[in-house]
Order: sequence, then structure tokens, then C-alpha cells
Amino acid sequence: MAARKQRQVASDAGLSKQRVVAEAIRLADREGVDGLSMRRLAGVLGAGAMSLYHYVASKEELLDAMIDVVFEEIELPPEQTDWQSAMRRRSVSARQVLARHPWAIGLMESRTSPGPANLRHREAVTACLRRAGFPVLMATHANWLLDSYVYGFALQEASLPFDTADELADMTEDVFLPQLPPDEFPYLNESAAALVAAGYDPAEEFTFGLDLVLAALEPLRASA
Repeated sequence: MAARKQRQVASDAGLSKQRVVAEAIRLADREGVDGLSMRRLAGVLGAGAMSLYHYVASKEELLDAMIDVVFEEIELPPEQTDWQSAMRRRSVSARQVLARHPWAIGLMESRTSPGPANLRHREAVTACLRRAGFPVLMATHANWLLDSYVYGFALQEASLPFDTADELADMTEDVFLPQLPPDEFPYLNESAAALVAAGYDPAEEFTFGLDLVLAALEPLRASA
């Protein structure tokens, strides 16, 4: 028993909170957050399950730390440019980060104990909008609208059955079009055929919609 305990101590020696959180993120990236448990994580780390509680007190604290890393990866809106360009860069970065960590989409707004990166991010976004002239309430409206758009798009994108424009074109020709006889679905058939011919890339929809949101907010800032 003493020898087993000694081996366990040796295997736990390389642990740190940073390593525990990083491995939890890798596990969630591969398998989703529903498959994440302290026991499962300990097995991946080659450590005792109880030893993880030296670094995170609970699974909720682990999730807080994981989400904080996700916020750390998102580019803050730069201060040296206009508010629309700054929020566009931040939104594009958020979409890219959430594409890497789709499990985080539903957790970004759920944390009641936000970490330092989370708070820095929210402070920078609010500061960008306030310095641009948005009053407090209007800045809140703008922030909610932008986050809803980014998170909603990221969620929809994560559920698509294809990854590239080429894969979409192949699926449209081989799978979708045969299900859309033109006499029954004339507009859907027309759209599908036209999109394939145009080399349509749904990834471009993000900036199209984002620019519409930013343009709609500008008159509200100006009038305020």
C-alpha cells in the first residue's frame, strides 16, 4: 500500500492548476463538456482523482477556469481605432475562438464567478462602446446584441454537417438537390443550384451579418 501511494505521489508531482485546466480544455475540445468529469480528467492526466481537488475545488471552479482561458484567447477591441473596427475585430476573434472550443458557447454567459480574463474582456468591450459615445444603457443593448449574434452564429456553425464550401457544394449536388424536385420546391431548388454555381461559402455570412449589426448601431450612438 505504501508503494502504491508513493507511485501515486510521483505521478501527481507534475500537476499544476494550469496543466489541469489545459488538459480539461483539450478533453472538452475532443469530446465535449458533457464527457468531462474529475475522474475522467484524472485518468487522462495519470493522476488520482482526489489529487485534482488540490488545484480546483469543484467541477464548477474548473469550468470557470476553462472559460477564463477561452476569454483570454479572444482579442480585445483595440483602442487605437474606431469603435466599429474595434468591435468587428473582437467579434471575428470570438467566432474563431469558439470554433476551436464549441463546447464553450453555452457557458460563456453562465459563470457567476468570472475569472480575471473574463472581467478584462467585458471591461474592454464596455469601455470601447462608452468611449465611442454610447450611453450606459445603449452600450448594454449593443453588447447584448453583438454577443447574441456571435454566439448564435457560432452555435449554428458548429452544428453544420460540412466544414468547407467545397463540402457544401458536394452535399448540395449529391444529397440536397435530389430531395428538392423543382415542381414541388421551385425556389429551394433554384437557390441550391445557384449557390453551387456561385461557389457559395456560408462562412462569409458572419461578416455580412456583423456589418449589418454594426451599421444599425451607429445611428443609435450618434443620436444618443
